[in-house]
Amino acid sequence: MSQIANTPEPPYYAVIFTNERTDIEAGYGEMAGRMVALAQEQPGFLGIESVRETLGITVSYWKDLESIRAWKAHAEHQVAQRLGHEKWYASFKTRIAKVERDYGI
Repeated sequence: MSQIANTPEPPYYAVIFTNERTDIEAGYGEMAGRMVALAQEQPGFLGIESVRETLGITVSYWKDLESIRAWKAHAEHQVAQRLGHEKWYASFKTRIAKVERDYGI
């Protein structure tokens, strides 16, 4: 099974979360898994792709900007964001982009 998200015809939006971790592992894996599962339940969620080496990059795909706003404001996601800022991420950057074209095999 492909790990590439099966997205619809554009336009749609991508949230690109790039991060560098701290050395703190406690609770991170569980929270990351919970956030993926929770995101998948949100209206407007289209898919997710994630990789980690030294740098972590997660791209989540959304129907529209309102869906992204609702996800950012979700109470459980806000707890994860706070813990990420306090414990798990040495640095991070979030970018939101409109996907106007996609193609592949």
